[in-house]
Amino acid sequence: MESRVALIGIIVENRNSAENLNNLLHQYSEFIIGRMGLPYPKRGISIISICMDAPADVISALSGKLGMLPGVNIKTVYSKAVAASGEVSAMNDGASPPLLKRRVTDLNVKGDAK
Repeated sequence: MESRVALIGIIVENRNSAENLNNLLHQYSEFIIGRMGLPYPKRGISIISICMDAPADVISALSGKLGMLPGVNIKTVYSKAVAASGEVSAMNDGASPPLLKRRVTDLNVKGDAK
């Protein structure tokens, strides 16, 4: 089955949905590459991003379930790169972009290479 890389952006406006949201993410944990959560107390919300590598139907299923939670808004963005499970896409030879190969200490505050 073809695997896709996707980013799910989540805004949680109802903290009562947090437990169900975390349970769903746990159910799909084998497909999750990484997760970042940012509380934003000034607005009373939390912002979460989920990176996944999974078949499109799995990504779609999780997105749909998350979007049905009360007070949770989501958007999903798919990479154009498609690969069979376990393979690297032809669009990505497996090499990191040059900037990602640099250590953080090699960048100045503006993000320019030294």
